[in-house]
Amino acid sequence: MIEQFSNFRTSLKSLRSFRSLSPLARKELKQGITFLSPWILGFLLFTLIPIFATLFFTFINLKITDGIASTPKWVGLDNYKYLWNDNQAGVNPSTWFQGGTPGSLWVTMAFGIIALPVGIFLPLGIALLMNNKHLKAPNLFRSLFYMPYIVPFVAAVFLWGGMLNSQTGWINRFLVEILHVSRDSVPMWANSGAEEWGWIYATYVLMGVWGIGNAMLIMLAGLQGVPTELYDAAKVDGANAWQTFWKVTFPMISPVIFYNLTLSIVGLFQYFLVPLVVNQGTGRPGGFTMFYNLYLYRNFFLFQNMSYGATLAWVLFAIILVVTIFLFWSAKYWVYYASETRS
Repeated sequence: MIEQFSNFRTSLKSLRSFRSLSPLARKELKQGITFLSPWILGFLLFTLIPIFATLFFTFINLKITDGIASTPKWVGLDNYKYLWNDNQAGVNPSTWFQGGTPGSLWVTMAFGIIALPVGIFLPLGIALLMNNKHLKAPNLFRSLFYMPYIVPFVAAVFLWGGMLNSQTGWINRFLVEILHVSRDSVPMWANSGAEEWGWIYATYVLMGVWGIGNAMLIMLAGLQGVPTELYDAAKVDGANAWQTFWKVTFPMISPVIFYNLTLSIVGLFQYFLVPLVVNQGTGRPGGFTMFYNLYLYRNFFLFQNMSYGATLAWVLFAIILVVTIFLFWSAKYWVYYASETRS
């Protein structure tokens, strides 16, 4: 009751403050709201309302295949219970390999363990090379590394798919005809069988390397922001290159690494486009390319099971939220901010 009264008083104060404005200020405020109204309306119609609608969908049984005239039934938490026991979703670790196929969350995490270090350390290594004072024509190399990032991703995936084709791709032709590798020994890349799923993930990682230019530039900006006085002090103290990197460079660029790490992890949980284009979203071979976001897409749009697709989406949101909170909690132990004071 006290809180409601306080909110009422705040509303009265806001109304009085609006009335106390000059006619010109009122006019400018109304004009500002008028110009903002298309964005506000679009945000409500296409973002906020759909978000709450999908949350409502998780508690009903809504399938487009049942027909528009069908009345959805309230099922409570049944969708979440089904998801917990769904071995294809793989939210419950005990179901990851039931039925002989891996769960989609396991697939996402397994690929992340391979792709995440590459997505962090490779751009950092290239940025260190670009930051070397002995490098000739640094602007040229920065442009060359960044240019692939602006290529449309679908076009890049098709390009890599052609290069890594197990039969006609020039990479395998180079291995066979130039390096004289046995044709039976060359990798099948994205066409590998379930027993060689590591080659499939290696193919996806290679395709992802194509677009590391943006992360490299962010890392490079962080490196160029390190004060040279710190390097001079480390040199005077007799620190070698390895010690200088870990004691000076890494702490100073840790906010940039943290930023890239957070975006990379969130992006990995949303990994979708490459398996959809390369393996047609089928999950073959043996379910090892059925990523969580792809499984969500198939349920929501292909099978038109709106309720279960919405449940998958909200569980994915919860997983990303928990991981992100953990990342921000851990940041206080290894991320350094120059303006930060710690007790």
